[in-house]
Amino acid sequence: VMASMAHLQEEKLRLQEKLAAWENHELSHSLQLQSQVETLKAKLLEQAQEISRLRSELGGTDAEKHRDLLAAENERLRQEMKACQGEVQELRRQQQAAPCRDCTHLQENAGLQERLSQLQREAEETRAKLAELDLEVQQKTNRLAEVELRLKDSLAERAEEEERLSRRLRDSQETIASLKSQPQQIKYIIKTVEVESAKAKQALCESQSRNQYLQEQVGMQRQVLKEMEQQLQSSQKTAAQLRAQIMMYEAELERAHGQMLEEMQAMEEEKNHAIEEAFSRAQVEMKAVHENLAGVRTNLLTLQPALRTLTHDYNSLKRQVRDFPLLLQETLRSARAEIGHAIEEVHSTNRELLRKYRRGVQLRKKCHNELVRLKGNIRVFGRVRPITKEDGEGPEASNAVSFDADDDAVLHLLHKGKQVSFELDKVFPPQASQEEVFQEVQALVTSCIDGYNVCIFAYGQTGAGKTYTMEGTAANPGINQRALQLLFSEVRGKAADWDYAISVSAAEIYNEALRDLLGKEPQEKLEIKLCPDGSGQLYVPGLTEFRVQSVEDINKVFEFGHVNRATECTNLNEHSSRSHALLIVTVRGLDRSTGLRTTGKLNLVDLAGSERVGRSGAEGSRLREAQHINKSLSALGDVIYALRSRQGHVPFRNSKLTYLLQDSLSGDSKTLMMVQVSPAEKNTSETLCSLKFAERVRSVELGPVSRKAELASWPSQEQLEVTEGLLVPFLFLLVPGNCRGHVSPSPAQLSGRAASIRRKLQTSG
Repeated sequence: VMASMAHLQEEKLRLQEKLAAWENHELSHSLQLQSQVETLKAKLLEQAQEISRLRSELGGTDAEKHRDLLAAENERLRQEMKACQGEVQELRRQQQAAPCRDCTHLQENAGLQERLSQLQREAEETRAKLAELDLEVQQKTNRLAEVELRLKDSLAERAEEEERLSRRLRDSQETIASLKSQPQQIKYIIKTVEVESAKAKQALCESQSRNQYLQEQVGMQRQVLKEMEQQLQSSQKTAAQLRAQIMMYEAELERAHGQMLEEMQAMEEEKNHAIEEAFSRAQVEMKAVHENLAGVRTNLLTLQPALRTLTHDYNSLKRQVRDFPLLLQETLRSARAEIGHAIEEVHSTNRELLRKYRRGVQLRKKCHNELVRLKGNIRVFGRVRPITKEDGEGPEASNAVSFDADDDAVLHLLHKGKQVSFELDKVFPPQASQEEVFQEVQALVTSCIDGYNVCIFAYGQTGAGKTYTMEGTAANPGINQRALQLLFSEVRGKAADWDYAISVSAAEIYNEALRDLLGKEPQEKLEIKLCPDGSGQLYVPGLTEFRVQSVEDINKVFEFGHVNRATECTNLNEHSSRSHALLIVTVRGLDRSTGLRTTGKLNLVDLAGSERVGRSGAEGSRLREAQHINKSLSALGDVIYALRSRQGHVPFRNSKLTYLLQDSLSGDSKTLMMVQVSPAEKNTSETLCSLKFAERVRSVELGPVSRKAELASWPSQEQLEVTEGLLVPFLFLLVPGNCRGHVSPSPAQLSGRAASIRRKLQTSG
């Protein structure tokens, strides 16, 4: 019955859950329609803005065709929006008038309600049957109690009857014994007497039956007597055995008592012996003390003349001290003057040296940065994460990384008992904050506004902190969000002269498949293609691009992309990134005074961590992910080796990762690698491999970086006066026929063309 009740409760809960699910489905359907309407409105607004922008920027036949296409698209979107609004209104009217009369969910709900009422009726019937059974069990329990009372009474009566019979048996035995002891004086005379009385016959039968009953009782008593005698014999045997054991225990006790007395006597002797030895040693030590005391007395006698001499010297020194303050004041006065003069000279010298040192440091940094810029070296920063509880305890979790106190670019690793040193551009210790890390890279981020391509990617083993450095947390953001905040700040600062547009795209490479993290279908695979304009740049057709205008837009984009990214738990990291994540920020600028247009691209890459399958415990799909990750990182190593050795062919197309990073690694971008390492002893092999790879990357020279800028128009005479270094590249872009595969003109030719174009522009006003 209880199991049936539990089943009924479960059935009721299941029906309630189905009803709640149906209601949630209806609610989500209406919300989805509303979101579609809002999306169509947003698309309509964007198309209208695009039309207005194209009208203002473009002209001629192509602009009109594009305008017509956009107008058709706008009309189509309006029709779709009207249709969706009509569907929403129709659904609302249906819900208000007769909500889903023939809906399958309502029919199922009615059936479930009927089933629920039937089950409740069955439950009530079952409860009634259960009450009847309880009443019947109570009645039977009362009857059983009465039977037990009767049984107890019968047992008591039987015991009294047995006691009475035993007394009568004892009396009979005594009578028989007394009769046997009396001498036989009666002679037996056997006569046949005919008894005609019925009472006499009945008495005779009763006496015979009673005699037979007494004989049976006598036999039973004899049997009981024999059993008692056997029990008495066994008890006597047990008592004899117990007496033997008691005697044995007493003997053992006497023997232990004797041993204890012997041990106490031996301990007493040892104590007396130790006391005698201590007394003899004390006598010897006392004798030595007396001898030392005699020597001290002798020394005191010899020290008395020395004391007199010291007293005389003390008196003379006392007289000198009395005259010392005057001499000391004169000496201090002269010493202060000399020291003050020396301090002034030292201060002036120090100020001059400090000024020269600071100027030298600034010049050295400037020269170094200029040299790195001209060579196009990939800058490499290292960051060491702190020891965490996931590293465990014991020797394997000890710190194996140390730093140089005088040089913040040197790092030491203790691997297999040997110390290995590495030199990078900058090393951040575990206590370095996210703000300190970003201060070192913000110069690269701001150059994106000036039209340069910038790439920052994090490299290291799984669990080394790459995602934390690039993305961070909500309370402590990483490079990605701080970079966009800095871009917004710089854009606001230049808003008086420049118009900027910032757009964001996010993608990931999962199992050698490029996926759009901001698209409607994140699982759809994308391809990497060359730009059709002949510039040699790469682009991804179909990649979603959002225009962001505030920090709130950034947070929404990051949240949406983070939800779609593939992360799983392994033995080495609870939230291990199973894909390479790329955040692409495009900054387009227009100088309103000169018409100069710039396009800068900032690529922020969070690489998946290299891992050993044996340590990470990857199986099934995790194993396949780890194999693709290690393969792509190996392809990145091959590309770095080819660039370092200046080979003619660089295998960029061996992996989607290297193919997508081709623009950042082929000399047309300012590139920074942030290598993340773990300080734990158990991870020294992976740390050594990461730091060696970082040194190889640091030695790669990509060549000077070019700025992506074009001159749209020259509206005034003042705007024509530009520097020679800026005008010549722009004029080269304006000259027809200059494209890839043609011979570059000489500087003299460029200067001549610049002068001729300047004259034409001056004459045309």
